[in-house]
Amino acid sequence: MNKALREKDSVKKASRRTESKRVRRQQLIDATINSISKFGIGGTTMSTVTEDAGLSVGIVNFHFESKQRLFEETLLYLAREHHDHWLKAYRDAGLSAKDKLLAIVDTHFHPSISSRKKLAVWYAFYGEVGRRKTYRKLIEDIDYERVAREVELCEKIATEGGYDRAPPPRQVVNILEALYDGVWLELLTYPETYTREKAQAHIGAFLAMTYPKHFEMPEFA
Repeated sequence: MNKALREKDSVKKASRRTESKRVRRQQLIDATINSISKFGIGGTTMSTVTEDAGLSVGIVNFHFESKQRLFEETLLYLAREHHDHWLKAYRDAGLSAKDKLLAIVDTHFHPSISSRKKLAVWYAFYGEVGRRKTYRKLIEDIDYERVAREVELCEKIATEGGYDRAPPPRQVVNILEALYDGVWLELLTYPETYTREKAQAHIGAFLAMTYPKHFEMPEFA
């Protein structure tokens, strides 16, 4: 085999190893999501994760070094998944600030983002008193980017509509962020009666009351 062929074969093997590593890491993160949604963080162990993934404990240690590191990477995965969804929706939306803000709002209710399983995991992390600050620090830059975009959009909407009596844009966004968390909790707690459509309508009502020239009051079933 000549040098060029050997180098090409080496590149292929390295690519396969890299792909295999990504697949294994994702398997373990998915299994961690499954386990936390079933057993909570306290009940999730290396055994519950590896059993779900069909892999060995040694594989977990190889890829993540510790259970805590696996938890942190799982939280980052969920945060980045949410980030990528809202950013794509934002970029694909129309040019208006209204359309872009609605795109961000609607992302919170995409089935792949607000599944009951993933919501259970989010709230499991929120409930970890001892590590809440650590988890918050991990994803705060990701959250700040979304908040900054929302503030910019609300500033444009407020200027366009001349909403002199509306709350300041930053306050509007703070309320929006609180609403996201609140309706997510309702979706998790009352799946039989509380739907994504109702959740979106509640946030839509807030936007309609705040910026009535831009948003229509939704109909409630």
